[in-house]
Amino acid sequence: MKRRRNPRRMILTTTALAALVLSGAAASASTGSPKAKGFHTTVVSFGAYSSAVGEVRDPTVNATNNTLAVSPDERFAVATNSDSDHLVVINVRSGRKIAEIKGYVSPRNVLFAPDSKSFTVSDSARGVVDRISMRSFHVQQRLPLGAGVFGTAQSRDGKWLYANNAAADTVSVVDLANNRPSKVITGFAEPRQGVKLSYAGDKLYVTNFEGGRITAVDLTSAKLERKEIGGFDEVRGLSISRDGTRLYAANSKSNTISVVDTASGETITKVPVGKKPYGAALSPDESVLFSGNMESNTLTAVDPETNKPVGTVKSGPKGALKGPRQAISFSADSQTAWVLNEDLTVAEVDVSDLEVTRVLGKR
Repeated sequence: MKRRRNPRRMILTTTALAALVLSGAAASASTGSPKAKGFHTTVVSFGAYSSAVGEVRDPTVNATNNTLAVSPDERFAVATNSDSDHLVVINVRSGRKIAEIKGYVSPRNVLFAPDSKSFTVSDSARGVVDRISMRSFHVQQRLPLGAGVFGTAQSRDGKWLYANNAAADTVSVVDLANNRPSKVITGFAEPRQGVKLSYAGDKLYVTNFEGGRITAVDLTSAKLERKEIGGFDEVRGLSISRDGTRLYAANSKSNTISVVDTASGETITKVPVGKKPYGAALSPDESVLFSGNMESNTLTAVDPETNKPVGTVKSGPKGALKGPRQAISFSADSQTAWVLNEDLTVAEVDVSDLEVTRVLGKR
């Protein structure tokens, strides 16, 4: 394609929300720059859970997801999945894995700070959101939000974090400057990975896995007024257009991407994609939307202007796609996409040619 330019429903307690952060967590990591050759580090285990919790790693939310974040300066990537007990740090330029950060049970979502110097990771089994330094890989801050904390979104200025809790059916609004929740929004139905903040920061879109709907919360309203958008089939990942007029959501049950008019809440069309789509990732220039098709091991490229599939990214001789889900990131110029594989390697994709050019993190 040529680019155009139930314990599962544990209640989140007041104590957990009011708990102060446990800063400066103990770690066995060596200090130094992550650029050092062969540099590896490990954060020690913490909390009440061991690395194995029965047959299900997370006893509160029986769901599997993966997550990938690329730093805004595009130097590093952090990846994990909820079946892993560690995070993988990759040097994007060299393609080498430079660190494994251990001590997690069910890591769910990773977000970089705007300055690329740190990132947050949620762990639904431990019920925490950690901030980790990209220099030392130490846990700088720990915010207890209760077992079930899952998907996260943050404001563009990095001042606010929005954290889904799939067990408590809530979204916590976190003041990152003071590292504490400022309010809790209730009334959701198993909100998992899917949560997106509009570009303007005025609307928060939260997927409800139960009931197949997305809730749009008006953050400018004193009463946090909301609109329910329905018609989805096991909704997973979502994206919002920059102007806020279009919502794109992956329907993993019907193998489609819903295109929704956000003003009316009406579905404009459902675009056919590959098998078991989890991702619906819109490029920064909005020239292409990628669907991560877990069972097809492909990406479907959709033209947002026509809402038609225009090509497919498949595994090639220079790389592979293995179980791609919602973990898809784009470069700022929209020319490159990074897609997390089930083995925690990252496929680098040329967006114009729709080809995997290399695989990062093999070693």
